[in-house]
Amino acid sequence: MRPSRRLHLPLQPIPSTSSTSAPTHFYRNRQLELYASKRSKPLSLRQLIFFGRSMNEERLIQSANYVRTELPVRLAHRIRDLQTLPFVVVRQEQVAKVYELYWTAFERVRSYPPIHDLHDNERFCEFLQQILDEHAAVIPMLSLGFSLSSQHLAPELLDTVLRRMLVSRISRRVVAQHHVALSRSLAQPRPAGWRRDQQDHVGIISTALDAGECIRHCVELLHQRRGPEGQERIGPEVKIDGDTETKFAYIREHLEYPIFELLKNSFRFTRLAHPQQPSEPSSLPPIQVTLVNAPTDVHIRISDQGGGLQSADVVTPSDLYSFSHLRNKARLASDRLAALKKASMSSRGMMATVQEQLRSEEGEEEAQAVEAASRTHLGIGLPMSKIYAEYFRGGLHLVSLDGYGVDAYLRLPKLGTMLEDIEV
Repeated sequence: MRPSRRLHLPLQPIPSTSSTSAPTHFYRNRQLELYASKRSKPLSLRQLIFFGRSMNEERLIQSANYVRTELPVRLAHRIRDLQTLPFVVVRQEQVAKVYELYWTAFERVRSYPPIHDLHDNERFCEFLQQILDEHAAVIPMLSLGFSLSSQHLAPELLDTVLRRMLVSRISRRVVAQHHVALSRSLAQPRPAGWRRDQQDHVGIISTALDAGECIRHCVELLHQRRGPEGQERIGPEVKIDGDTETKFAYIREHLEYPIFELLKNSFRFTRLAHPQQPSEPSSLPPIQVTLVNAPTDVHIRISDQGGGLQSADVVTPSDLYSFSHLRNKARLASDRLAALKKASMSSRGMMATVQEQLRSEEGEEEAQAVEAASRTHLGIGLPMSKIYAEYFRGGLHLVSLDGYGVDAYLRLPKLGTMLEDIEV
C-alpha cells in the first residue's frame, strides 16, 4: 500500500516553540520514535570487504536483511533531527521536500517484507535503486533550503545538522549501493581459473585502489575541461611526487571527488591570480601534489600559487565549509541560489560525483543543466569533500598563505578498520 503524504504545512505562521499547532504526526509518531530510539550499526571497510569477499546466496540474503533493517534506523535519526529544528525552517520549500522524501522512504523501507531467497533479493535491489533515484536531488535541496533558512539558525547548529544529514545520506547510499553491487557480482558468471583473491573489487570497494592513478586521472579530466562557451582553457602543469605507487582499499569516488574538487579550485585560482599573456600561453606556475604512504594513513598535499583565500565573503578557511550566510556571505549569492534550484528540480539531481561534472553529450538537455550548474560556484564541493574525507575518520585541512597560495591536506585511513562516522 502506498503511504500517504505525511507533511501538510499550513499557510499561516506557526510559532516554532509550539508543537500543538503542528500536524500531530510531525512531532509524535510511535513507529518513528521506536526506530529513532535504536542505535545504528556502523561498518568499517574491512568488515564490508571480509563479508563481501566470501559471498554466497546465504550471505547475500543476510546482507539484504541487514540493509532492510538498518536503513529505516538511519532515516529515523535524520527525521528526528529535522523535527527538532524551528518549524519555520522545516516549512521552507526545499527542506519540506526532503522531509517528505525521508518520511516516505522510512515508511516504505520499514514496511518491506523480509528477504528469503535470490528472487526476493532481486526485487529488493530494484526497490533500493528506486529509492536512490528518488533521492538524487537531496544535496542541492538541503544546501538551498538551509541557505535560505540560515537567518533562523545559529551557524554552529546549522552546520552540525546539515553535516549529519549529508554524512547519513552518504552512509545510506554506501550500504545500499554496496549490496546492489554484491548482488550483481554474485549473479555474474566467473571465468575459468577465477580465484577470490584476484578480485579487484568487492561490491563498491576497490581492494587495491591506485592513489597515484586517481590523481593523474583527475588532472587529465581537468585539462580536458572547457569553458562555459566551449572554449579551450590552458591549465597549469601538475607535478606529482612522493609515494606515487600507493595502493589501498577504498571507495574510488570517496578519493577522487575530494582530489578533483581541490585540484579544480587550484586550477581556477591559479588562472585568476596569473592572467595569461597571448605570447606566454604556458606561464602559469605549476601545482605540486605530494602523495605519502604512512603506516596507517594515506596523505595527499596539493599546493598551488593561486593567491590564497583572501575573500570578503569568509574570514577563515573553515568558513568555506559552512552553509551559514553569517560565516560565508557567498551562500546567498543570487547565481548560486538559482543554480541550486535548477539542480534540485532536475530528475538527475546532484550526486556529488566527478562524473556528473564532466561535459555531457550534445542533446542531453537535463545533463547539460546539471553540468552547467556544477560550473557555477555552488559552494558544495569543499563541504562534500570534507564529508567524504571524514566519513571513515579521515580529514581535510586547508592552510592559506594569503597573497601566495593554498596548501590542502587530505588524509585517508588505509587500514580499513575505522567505522563509519555516523552521528546519532
